[in-house]
Amino acid sequence: MKLPSLESSTFSQLLGVVSDVSLVMDLQGVIEDVSTGRDTLAALGCQAWVGRSWIDTVTSESRIKIQEMLQSQGAADTMRWRHVNHMSPLGNEVALQYVLLPLGGKKLLAVGRDLESLAELQRRLVETQQSMERDYLRLRHIEARYRVLFDTSSEAVLMVDSGTQRVLEANVGAQSLMRDAGKRLVGRDVRECFEADSQGEVQSLLRMALATGRIEMCSAQVAGLSSAWTVTATVFRQEGGAQFLVRLVPREAALAPANDTGSSAALSAAMEHFPDGWVLTDPAGLVKSVNEEGMALLGLTASSQVIGQSLERWLQRGAVDWGVLNTSLRQQLPVRNFATEVRTLSGMTLPIEISAVYLSRPEPTYAFFLRDMDRRLQGGASVAQSQANPFADLSQLVGRRPIKDIVGETVDTIERMCIEAALELTHNNRASAAEMLGLSRQSLYVKLRRFGMVAETEAENL
Repeated sequence: MKLPSLESSTFSQLLGVVSDVSLVMDLQGVIEDVSTGRDTLAALGCQAWVGRSWIDTVTSESRIKIQEMLQSQGAADTMRWRHVNHMSPLGNEVALQYVLLPLGGKKLLAVGRDLESLAELQRRLVETQQSMERDYLRLRHIEARYRVLFDTSSEAVLMVDSGTQRVLEANVGAQSLMRDAGKRLVGRDVRECFEADSQGEVQSLLRMALATGRIEMCSAQVAGLSSAWTVTATVFRQEGGAQFLVRLVPREAALAPANDTGSSAALSAAMEHFPDGWVLTDPAGLVKSVNEEGMALLGLTASSQVIGQSLERWLQRGAVDWGVLNTSLRQQLPVRNFATEVRTLSGMTLPIEISAVYLSRPEPTYAFFLRDMDRRLQGGASVAQSQANPFADLSQLVGRRPIKDIVGETVDTIERMCIEAALELTHNNRASAAEMLGLSRQSLYVKLRRFGMVAETEAENL
C-alpha cells in the first residue's frame, strides 16, 4: 500500500485513533513528547514522563522488554507488541501494550494500547473459574454426604425413575430386605419387588405421589416376606425428570413381641376406628399420625395432607392454644377437656374439646384426642332439657332487687369464672390468658384487681 506523506496534524489524529498513548523519544529512549488518547490514562501521569528515560517509567520485570525494544531500534523483523507494566502515582500497576516504530530524524515512536479492559476480563474469568470450582467441590461434598447417609441407613430405600418405574439405586438395607446380594435389584421394575396382590397398591401410590407432590404411603407385602410393610413415596425433580424416593418401613404390628401380637393388633384396630379423633405429634408439634375420625374432623381426604405439618396451624388460636397444651405435656401432666376451635381444610371453624397425654415410649410423643363439641351438644340436648334451668334461681330475685343489679352481679360472676378458668388453663400465665379471653393485658389486670384476685403487694405494682 502506497500512502502519500501525511501532515503532522493528520498523523497526530491517526495516532489518537489507533493508540491510547504515544511516546516520541530519541534513540537512547529519552521521552521528548507524550500524547494520550484516553482520559483514563490521565491518572497515570504520562505528561510527567517528558525528559525521563522510558525504562525508568516501568516496573522492574518490564525493564528487560524495554531494553530489547530499544536495541532493535524498531526494525521491521523484530517489530511486535510487548506487554509492559507502568507504576501509577497511587502505587498501582497499569498494563499497556507497546510497539516501537522508527521515525525520521533519528527518533523513535512507541505506540501503546491500554490493557485494563482485557485485564479486567481476565480477572473476571479467573474469579468465575474459581467460583465454579468451589461450587463443584461443594456438590462433591454434598454427594459424598448423601452417599454415606444412603448406604448406612438401616431403612430400605429405593430410588425409582418416574417414567419407567425402574429402580435406579438401592441401598444396603433394600438389598438385604430383597435378598439381592448380586445387586440385580437395580434396573428392575419396582413393582416386581412386591407380591402380586400388592402391586396395584404400589402403582396407585406412585401415581398419587406424582400428582400431588406430597409424601404418600400405603401398606404392601414385600415379595418373599409374610408380614406387611409401610411403603412411602416422595417425588423430587432432577435434570432427567421426576424421581421417587421409596422407603419401606415395617408396620408397628410386625415389631410387637410374639406373645403380644393379638392384643397389639386389637388395640391398633380399635384406635384406628375410635369414635373420637386422635392425633399423634412429636414434642415440637409435628403431626406423625392421625385416625379416620381425626381426618374427618379436620375435613381431610388423606393423612398426607396433615402429616409432617404443625398441629398449631390447625388450631384457631394457634400459638396460644399450643403454648397451653405444650406446657402441660412437657411437664408430663395430662390435659383434660380443653375447649378450643380448629380450622378445617375448607376454612371453617369447629368447636372441639381436647384431651392429651405424654407418651415416653418408644419415643417421646404427644397423643391428642379431639371431640366434636357440636355433636356432643346435639347428643345431650334431651338431657339438658330435662335438667332444671340453671338460671331459675334468678327469678326469685325479681321484685326484690332491680334488674340492673341482678344482671350486673350475673355478669361479674361469669367474668370471674372465665378469668379463673383461663388462668388455670394457662398455669397463671396472664399474657396467654388475656389473649385467650380476647382482652388486652391491661384490661385483664383491671378485672383481676376489681375481683380481688391479686395480692395487695402485687396490686400496688399493677
